[in-house]
Amino acid sequence: MEELKPNIQFPQELLDEVQRSVNMFPEGKQKSALLRVLHLAQAHWGYLSSDVMDYVARLLHIQPIEVYEVATFYSMYDTTPVGKVKLEVCRTGPCMIEGAEKIISYIEKQLGIKEGETTPDGLFTLKAVECLGACGYAPMLQAGEQYHEHLTEEKVDELIAMYRQKPLANYMGLKHD
Repeated sequence: MEELKPNIQFPQELLDEVQRSVNMFPEGKQKSALLRVLHLAQAHWGYLSSDVMDYVARLLHIQPIEVYEVATFYSMYDTTPVGKVKLEVCRTGPCMIEGAEKIISYIEKQLGIKEGETTPDGLFTLKAVECLGACGYAPMLQAGEQYHEHLTEEKVDELIAMYRQKPLANYMGLKHD
């Protein structure tokens, strides 16, 4: 992906969506639309570079640090390029007890990458994340909007094969530039 320029801008349809989001909140509370606008930006550009985060700050009339704090706090946002399929493996208590570390290690071995890395073909990124809210189905991972539960090495092999055949559609149906 080519590096984004400081003069980046959403197409008009996304600017209209940003305005709709801002209008949902009282005057002067446009920061309340930040999560939604970050989702739009990430879906459009693929990740949240500092240029993109600065642009979001300008759109919402807030300080860039306010955007950086949110974008780096939540695991759903990516501040570096990621693969077409982001495998987010839960690493909190219940999933760890049920073998999440083993699953993470197995995925690393199968894809030839370490946690936090992307495969050379740009298809897969592996992330270990905090609770995904499916403790009763541990160990589990999320890929896009899909949860994959009670993971085993065999299920991981099936998932990798499935996503190699048909990578995920972009979040919210928006196309990367």
